[in-house]
Amino acid sequence: MHVREFQNMMRRIYFHRDSERGEAGTYAWLMEEVEELGEALKEKNGKAMEDEFADVLAWLASLANVVNIDLESAAINKYGNKCPKCGQTPCKCSF
Repeated sequence: MHVREFQNMMRRIYFHRDSERGEAGTYAWLMEEVEELGEALKEKNGKAMEDEFADVLAWLASLANVVNIDLESAAINKYGNKCPKCGQTPCKCSF
């Protein structure tokens, strides 16, 4: 499944609720899921990590739907198979 297909699936399933919740409410849900992912990572709980990664992706897609952003196009436009800062693959940026 491509990112666009996943985003469209989230749109079909949840857009009616997400659009009513709005940008701020949907963003708040995304942040809650990111926090839950952090907790699962700390606990090293494989099943919980898998579930929370899925939830973060789903809420990111839902938020993108609410603000009318195509995630797949945005990611390809920014990263285009290279680091957006140094232009290299793999990244050669110094930190």
